[in-house]
Amino acid sequence: MTPQVWGFVAGALHIGLALAVSAHIVLYKTDVRSAIGWIGLVWLTPIVGSGLYVLFGINRIRRRAGRVRGRRSTYTEELRAEAPEPVSPPADVPASLGALATLVRRVTRWPLTAGNTIDAVCNGDEGYPAMLEAIDGATRSVALATYIFDRGRAGAEFVAALERAVTRGCQVRVLIDGVGARYSHPPIVDELRHRRVPVARFVPSRVPFPHPYMNLRNHRKLLIVDGVIGFCGGLNIRDACVLAYGLPDATRDVHFRLRGPVVQQMTAAFAFDWEFTTRERLGGDTWYPPGANAQVGELVARGVPDGPDEDFEALLMTILGAVGQAVHSVRVVTPYFLPDPPLVDALRVAAMRGVKVDLVLPERGNLRLVQWAATAKLGALIEGGCRVHLSKPPFDHSKLLVVDGAWTLIGSANWDPRSLRLNFEYDVECYSRSFAARVNALIDEKMRESRLLTSQGLRDRPLASKLRDGVAWLAQPYL
Repeated sequence: MTPQVWGFVAGALHIGLALAVSAHIVLYKTDVRSAIGWIGLVWLTPIVGSGLYVLFGINRIRRRAGRVRGRRSTYTEELRAEAPEPVSPPADVPASLGALATLVRRVTRWPLTAGNTIDAVCNGDEGYPAMLEAIDGATRSVALATYIFDRGRAGAEFVAALERAVTRGCQVRVLIDGVGARYSHPPIVDELRHRRVPVARFVPSRVPFPHPYMNLRNHRKLLIVDGVIGFCGGLNIRDACVLAYGLPDATRDVHFRLRGPVVQQMTAAFAFDWEFTTRERLGGDTWYPPGANAQVGELVARGVPDGPDEDFEALLMTILGAVGQAVHSVRVVTPYFLPDPPLVDALRVAAMRGVKVDLVLPERGNLRLVQWAATAKLGALIEGGCRVHLSKPPFDHSKLLVVDGAWTLIGSANWDPRSLRLNFEYDVECYSRSFAARVNALIDEKMRESRLLTSQGLRDRPLASKLRDGVAWLAQPYL
């Protein structure tokens, strides 16, 4: 064929693909900025743009999750039906938070549960011994889901404890994210299999190296032992989380140990992720033992699963609801702060209503691009009345939210599009003044060790830094 004919064929192919892909974007993309960005890429980069959308723009997780949801494990729905009668927030919790409880029930379809206890365990120094003790005490089952499970001293201790549980006859299941599994080489998955520990990778990555910006990851950090003891929070399994090791990349974090009926909700989340990955259904007394709903404390709590499937934006709506109901205070600790405009506006409006809004962010993050992008928009929050505290190294990976000293959100989610739209996360909401006071004490300690960022400090930055941060912000929906 002549060059003219080739050009005509290529042009026709480009237009046909672009029209088809644009139609898919318009029908299935819910975020207008993402839709406009993809459509621009598709039309301005002939054929290549359409190929990139097919590879990276289609949420295949949601499609496959929909197929699994058809059999969403009837046991998950049965658990909802058999859960203890829903309870209301305690009497000493502000009445305004009752509306928040209604919102989260509608978002998650899980009831609030009474009779829980939750204890904070800080860093790997406290968290890992508590988790290993629970695994060594297991008699029925151990379910572990984590984003990163590195080789090293800490990883070796967990591998040994999991092997001992298997040897004792416990049912053990370990789920590691396909990207997080590549943070150490060779991946620890091979070691677990060698020790006969059942393990699976959540959506294995074809990229032969860790990619912190990869979408649709399982970012949950869950450990459930015998269906009655649970752990969740921000702790991955890696040596850097043990401050006593004194590593240059040391990472501070907060994890939580839970007991009570809310642990069954955590088990259901793990069971669905495991079935999604392996097609094995986990059920029966091994994973949901009799008496698991027994009340062991006074705390009212509920699990909040989130992901790009039927739980889409559950955490975003929960956080928006909590900030909107705040009367006195909103306190946020997060390692990555790239909120969408509605969240920024919610914080600013809360501050202008007279709510005391405090944000604790790392002074030096571990992802430069994310930190630059976050810094670009802090000025609007500060000018709106929010206070931004920059915590000193080591890098703080904690994720905490306390509203009005009575409502607390703990778990794995960051304040960024990756956590609130693109990844699978798991948080727990808690209605308790005493628990909020304990978490507030942790936040107070972080704030004492931080420096307050001011509008003047932001204005005094070199022009090159402002431009760099502004350009980084353009990638906010993808970071």
